[in-house]
Amino acid sequence: MEKLGILEGILFVVGNEGISISELMDILELKEDNINYLIDKLKERYLSEESGLNIEYLGGKYKLTTKKEHNDYYIKLLEKEKKSELSNSALETLAVIAYNSPITRGQIDDIRGVDSTYQIKKLLYRNLIKEDGKADLPGKPKLYSVTNEFLDYLGLSSLDELPKLEEEKPVLIEETDLYESKYKENY
Repeated sequence: MEKLGILEGILFVVGNEGISISELMDILELKEDNINYLIDKLKERYLSEESGLNIEYLGGKYKLTTKKEHNDYYIKLLEKEKKSELSNSALETLAVIAYNSPITRGQIDDIRGVDSTYQIKKLLYRNLIKEDGKADLPGKPKLYSVTNEFLDYLGLSSLDELPKLEEEKPVLIEETDLYESKYKENY
C-alpha cells in the first residue's frame, strides 16, 4: 500500500491548506473511488487510541488534523511556548512581517524559503502579529502585520525605529573582450 503512505505524506505537506479530491487524483494518478478508498483506510488507521491524528473534510478539502480529545495537551504546549522566548525561525518570520507588512503568508514563505504556517500561528497566539485584512490577489489571502505588543516586546514606539536594512550593492563587472582576455597569445 505504497499509495497510502504517499497520501499520508501529501496530507502532512499541504498542512492547513488541505487538498481536494481532484488534486489528489492528479497527483496520485488514481480514480476518485480509489482515492476515497485510501482516505477511508487512512482514517481507519487513525481510529486507534495510539494515534493523535485525524483526517477531516473541511472547506472542500481533506486535511490532516489532531484529535479534539487531545486539545488540553495542545493548549498546554501553546501556553508554554507563549511564555518561552521566540525561536530563531519565529524571530525571522516576525522580522519579515515587520519590515514588509502588510504581507501574505505566501510572500513570507517566498522570502524565508520555507513554510511559515506554524510560525505565523505561534506569533498570532502570542499576539505579536495580527490579521490585517485581505490581499487583492487570487484567493484573497490574509495579510499580516505586527501589533503594538510587538513594539512593546522590542521596546519601540513605532516601526520607524526598526534598524535600517543594508541594501545589497550590485557587483560591477568590467566589460572585457573575451577573445582578448582568454585567447590572446603572448608574443
